[in-house]
Amino acid sequence: MTYTIKDIADMANISTRTLRYYDQIALLKPTTISASGYRLYGEKEIDRLQQILLYRSLGLKLAQIQSILDDPTFNTLAALKEHQSNLEEEREKINQLLTTVKKTIQYTKGEINMNTAEKFEGFKKERLTENEKLYGEEIREKYGEETIEKSNKKFMNLSKADFQKMQEVEDELFEKLDQLAISQDLISQEAKEVYSLHRQWLMYSWSNYSAEAHKGLVDMYLADNRFVDYYNNRAGKNVVSILHDAIVKYAKD
Repeated sequence: MTYTIKDIADMANISTRTLRYYDQIALLKPTTISASGYRLYGEKEIDRLQQILLYRSLGLKLAQIQSILDDPTFNTLAALKEHQSNLEEEREKINQLLTTVKKTIQYTKGEINMNTAEKFEGFKKERLTENEKLYGEEIREKYGEETIEKSNKKFMNLSKADFQKMQEVEDELFEKLDQLAISQDLISQEAKEVYSLHRQWLMYSWSNYSAEAHKGLVDMYLADNRFVDYYNNRAGKNVVSILHDAIVKYAKD
């Protein structure tokens, strides 16, 4: 049985554009091309796509996935067991978050008492989960699974004082961004402070600083509407471009 590119896209919940790109880079070639020029896929290609999506969910880059799948020693069963283990770990994180949310609801309704530490821990987990949902795939593709897991661990280990300070640094960053967006002066003190505050804010979750990574991050800000919307909506004006330019100008190891 063969499937059209739309059939595959609908089944896998991905875009036909993604499938065409996979064909272009020889990651997933169709079984054949019909006389009308349509890509057609078979069961073998569906199995390969499942493996591609599996490894994408684990944070591997497409080039790494292609290398793995084209390796004749590739073990599908071992890969599935590894994926199962990761999903079970993720389920545990979600269960912990659900417990916190339930307790918060009960506390809000006056049914139980909830100490400050419990509230704070739940808030960190909620923010981390939201960031993962919004940006997890992109940042894992860009920086790798290990780097992001280290960052998440550092964030979760922040003390209450450090977390509050992180919030204050971000608030100050937006104040300076507002001034810089008006002046548009990249050699001003505000531009230097925007870079410094953004770097300081990042280091509450980054395990080590890299100017290259910092520039790469703001490149992603500029290219992704989700980041654009976050910064611009919070500032009430276009600040992403000037943030990007200030980081690129002053970032150094």
